Amino acid sequence: MSESWANSGGLDLHLQFAPGGGTGVRAALQRALRDAVRAGRLAPGSRLPPSRTLAADLGISRNTVAEAYSELVEEGWLTARQGSGTLVARRARPDEPVHRPQRTLKPRGAGHDLMPGSPDASTFPRTAWLASARRALTAAPHEAFGRGDPRGRVELRRALVEYLARARGVRADVNRIVVCSGTAHALSLLAGVLSGPVAVEAYGLHVHRDLLAGHGVRTVPIGVDEHGARTADLAGVDARAALVTPAHQFPTGGPLHPERRAAAVDWARATGGVLLEDDYDGEFRYDRQPVGAVQGLDPERVVYLGTISKSLSPALRLGWMVLPGRLVDPVLAVKGSQERWASSLDQLTLADFISSSGYDRHVRRMRLRYRKRRDQLVALLAERAPHIRVTGIAAGLHAVLDLPAGTEEAVVSAGVRHGVSLEGLAPYRHPDAAVPARDGVVVSYGTPADSVFASALDALCRTLPPRP
Repeated sequence: MSESWANSGGLDLHLQFAPGGGTGVRAALQRALRDAVRAGRLAPGSRLPPSRTLAADLGISRNTVAEAYSELVEEGWLTARQGSGTLVARRARPDEPVHRPQRTLKPRGAGHDLMPGSPDASTFPRTAWLASARRALTAAPHEAFGRGDPRGRVELRRALVEYLARARGVRADVNRIVVCSGTAHALSLLAGVLSGPVAVEAYGLHVHRDLLAGHGVRTVPIGVDEHGARTADLAGVDARAALVTPAHQFPTGGPLHPERRAAAVDWARATGGVLLEDDYDGEFRYDRQPVGAVQGLDPERVVYLGTISKSLSPALRLGWMVLPGRLVDPVLAVKGSQERWASSLDQLTLADFISSSGYDRHVRRMRLRYRKRRDQLVALLAERAPHIRVTGIAAGLHAVLDLPAGTEEAVVSAGVRHGVSLEGLAPYRHPDAAVPARDGVVVSYGTPADSVFASALDALCRTLPPRP
């Protein structure tokens, strides 16, 4: 069939439809509408053009369109109510592609999501954020609506200088901060600047390893234990940079021991290398005040990477780098002459949100909420699965459940059967890591909403292996 465009009141409706004559036209229109719903081009709840308008746009009779709509209503594809027009039925869903189970199974959107990486989306501070957006837009200069400075809005960089110094012990000024869309974007930019291999933690985000590899940067693993990265291993690897998660090692959960923090900085000074500090979950420490950033020990040898994806929302796509002076111009050269990644308006809103103390209030509120959830998880496991050891719970939004050897894959698969999205430790292990493989699952207690958290934990317990 040929492709036709129909326009109603400025709303475009794309249909694969070839006009004919008589009953064939109606059948062809019905087919085109069904295909559009199946493919997801017409989403559930979408309003269709009035029959008169669609008939005029397609060059067919209004009765033909009305009859086609009526039959699709009877079949359940559409709904029609007086005063509301004709809509795609809510129960109509596009065809879903079939995904074969992989080593790590992630049935997001179905059942309970305990996958790490996201905060509780229901807690986004909509009212406070909207107030900041209004203030920011009212005060914004005209040039804020232009192409944008690749360094990021100066209002946000100023707010970050004050906040990061106060809350994370970061030493920065506005000229050393470059705004980006998140840690992955920051690493993409740094990959174009750094020379030589990058040392990474033996257990870490495979997304980051894959990203660096995609830019032609080889990664070499260093060991990880309950005290974080074994930074003494850096002396024995061929690397000019090291990517570490000192505040809360991801995924195993341990904070970097003070002696290892100092050893990492000493390595960078001795070799001329650079530390890439991913401040993962840095705001959420439960056993004490959050540990300051390693960057404060030597701002000329450490790149500090921060983001609001865990503390506020990943949907905003905002992060930042605090760079050594010598790296600012090279990073900006890679980023380009204008801002293409992070919305200037969102940057202005975040600047106001931080400066008005809205961000501090939100983080403190979420710290209490997540600590309560962590305690619920630990208490329930102690009651129903006391043979399962829980680690990495001093900070962050997730815990690691250590499993008997050889059971990780079975537990992840059991999660799918019980409607629980889980991720094992195996995908996080560097393929060249010398450390022994460890069976476990990474469980987020931050992602589910309060209303379903108890049932999510109950389902989790049903996936775990029985006591030996």
